[in-house]
Amino acid sequence: MHRYNAFDKAFVRVRNQQFRDQVRRRLSGGLTEDEFKPLRLMNGVYLQLHAYMLRVAIPYGTLSSRQLLKLADIADRFDKGYGHFTTRQNIQFNWPRLVDIPDMLDALSEVNMHAIQTSGNTIRNVTADHLAGAAEDEIEDPRPYAELIRQWSTDHPEFQFLPRKFKIAVTGSPVDRAVIRAHDIGLELLRIDERLHAKVWVGGGLGRTPILGEILHHGLPIAELLPYLEAILTVYNLRGRRDNKYKARIKILVRAVGIDTFREEVDAAFDQLKPTFLGADQTLLETLRQDFALTIDPNADESAYHQRLLNDSLFRHWVEQNVAPHQRTELAIVTVSLKKPGTTPGDATSEQMRGLAELAEQYCFDELRVSHEQNVILPHVPLGDLPAIFDGLQRIDLHTANVGLISDLIACPGMDYCTLATARSIPIAQQIAQRFEALGLESTIGAIKLNISGCINACGHHHVGHIGILGLNKGGVESYQITLGGDASEQAQIGEKIGPGFGADEIVPAVERIVHQYMAIRHDPSEPFIETVRRVGTAIFQTAAYACTGVEASDA
Repeated sequence: MHRYNAFDKAFVRVRNQQFRDQVRRRLSGGLTEDEFKPLRLMNGVYLQLHAYMLRVAIPYGTLSSRQLLKLADIADRFDKGYGHFTTRQNIQFNWPRLVDIPDMLDALSEVNMHAIQTSGNTIRNVTADHLAGAAEDEIEDPRPYAELIRQWSTDHPEFQFLPRKFKIAVTGSPVDRAVIRAHDIGLELLRIDERLHAKVWVGGGLGRTPILGEILHHGLPIAELLPYLEAILTVYNLRGRRDNKYKARIKILVRAVGIDTFREEVDAAFDQLKPTFLGADQTLLETLRQDFALTIDPNADESAYHQRLLNDSLFRHWVEQNVAPHQRTELAIVTVSLKKPGTTPGDATSEQMRGLAELAEQYCFDELRVSHEQNVILPHVPLGDLPAIFDGLQRIDLHTANVGLISDLIACPGMDYCTLATARSIPIAQQIAQRFEALGLESTIGAIKLNISGCINACGHHHVGHIGILGLNKGGVESYQITLGGDASEQAQIGEKIGPGFGADEIVPAVERIVHQYMAIRHDPSEPFIETVRRVGTAIFQTAAYACTGVEASDA
């Protein structure tokens, strides 16, 4: 894991001092809210419906136990005893007082954390595959490259006032767990003739205009990564629209000029920029590779694990659902579900954070990950320690065995918190999870991705859910649109809207009818929902969804 050096620490300390003075001036009336807004956004502070919100950066989703303990402490001291893990692998605190936020930032700096560039029209938190450095199918650990990009992009003088926010994701596997095609830039690390390259996708994004990224470069030599990224950002910064924020993302520019013209402009900028990179980035990259190298000596005794599998059905079910193979056979990857039915997806209490930190320190070589699916990962668990992990998770009520099932859904905060939201997300998510738990069908249904957004900005990634739900306001009434067939994987696809929205009391039964229709027509239980939708189309599910509603399928 990367550690801050003296420069990093000094940089964050000075930024915090500056923001403390800005807060003092805002509270004394020296700054109006309009004057204060760009200053707070540079430090991850939003004004939500009921309070300010602080979004803390967790670069590529990687945390140490000490960092998670600090987040738990902040939740107790300055918030309401919990934090919310986001689809950007960050954490949000939803109830801080403005006067306390400088102290929160100072507390974060004690453990090499900050909130810089978690908001504003700049390069946001760089995300990566949450199984990086552990996945069986990995070609290259993407985290050194994500860290290189983070260091290059943080406070980059040219890219602090972009036309719109900018998001970069990196994966080192052919199996896409980072949703790279839904990002402004997506990077897939691959080997060509045994040498490391990056396939570069550009122009992806969700929101009111969902677009999947296009391939800009099929095999960029990894030594050219930073100048090529700088070339892309330079073209976007010069050519992106600033007259209309809804048309300011790079996806709109790429679509307007076409991928070939955009590539020509990037290549021209790259030719000018490449000579200015003199090798310091590659020297740093070698150091970062060493920082992330997995050098551990796990417990070799697996007898307790095998014995528990034989004798404990709850443990066995949890292993089957929440534990994945590691690239080293003596280790396993544990996904800790933050989706117990009835709870808020992505929320963790301070007690749960402390419990997870303790487990990571004792059994997972002091490392945790946050996934864009709003769960926490223990990436390097010795097989022999899985029983202790399960017992520890039981003590903090985080042992729900539902990873990949319908209750493991993604949901944004919605209208319970967000000023942009047009409908509630959390109650709908809770009702869906509780309904299918009550039916006892989750395991029978099998793998399915259900995503919910409370507005068109799509923070819940509803466009790429197998079942997507978008909450809207129709004449002062909450209305929920359903999309089907979305996919966030390497087979990425934007879901198809099936018709008019459902009322808040209608959406859960509609989802239930869709799922029952799937179970009735799938070839066999091994055919996942998304494959059934691809095979038969959406019309049959549309008919099922609107049954008993008075809406004809032909009108939907």
